[in-house]
Amino acid sequence: MITLKTLVDYCNDLLRAEHFQDYCPNGLQVEGRHSISKIVSGVTANQALIDAAIEAKADLLLVHHGYFWKGENPSITGMKQRRLKSLLAHDMNLLAYHLPLDAHPELGNNAQLALQLGLTLEKTFAAGSGPELGCVGQFAEPLQASSLVKIIQAKLGREPQHIAGSSRTIQRVGWCTGAAQSYFEAAIEQGVDAFISGEISEPTVHLAREYGVHYFAAGHHATERYGVQALGKQLADQFDLEHHFVDIDNPV
Repeated sequence: MITLKTLVDYCNDLLRAEHFQDYCPNGLQVEGRHSISKIVSGVTANQALIDAAIEAKADLLLVHHGYFWKGENPSITGMKQRRLKSLLAHDMNLLAYHLPLDAHPELGNNAQLALQLGLTLEKTFAAGSGPELGCVGQFAEPLQASSLVKIIQAKLGREPQHIAGSSRTIQRVGWCTGAAQSYFEAAIEQGVDAFISGEISEPTVHLAREYGVHYFAAGHHATERYGVQALGKQLADQFDLEHHFVDIDNPV
């Protein structure tokens, strides 16, 4: 058992949370009890995950997608009221890290996706003036696009949407988890054969076809399962805590 402050300070330092201009606050979003012995982690702090954490008698819920996003209605009503009421009624902490968890070189979503798929990182890159969240790396051997589809499906449990850019094999790959289709053009400039992300937009199809670069939309949720699991395990090992990851299915 450790104090809440010790755990939050450790996470903030580990993930360099203060260095990111994000769309939401990173760190402790809802304060609960001040002694922590059990953590439940998940991708998004939806009601089903909160209920699972309550049933597990967790002291802290650790997520990638928390609350209080820029531009959202700040009123505590409806779904937001029910979620916060559940957390507060059970004295449960909500700890959330968005971009800092995407970017961490070992525990982050991008790093963990590379481990799942067998990619070796070469470099990171930015899209415009944003943070360097995009990654470039290689497979050990060139792959047919159909083979990469099978690898992604086997590892992530979800068949990706594949837009064939060309008939060439794939070895040098760009990737960025979640809704990172805006990184595609910057990845093309890096000379990749393919780009893997979570989501896809209408213009993405034309970019893939006209630049001759394969695009794989592997699922926002599916590509971002692994960072929060790695962080939860790190906390459990570091502080001798109990940790359980709960996967609430999301087909997007």
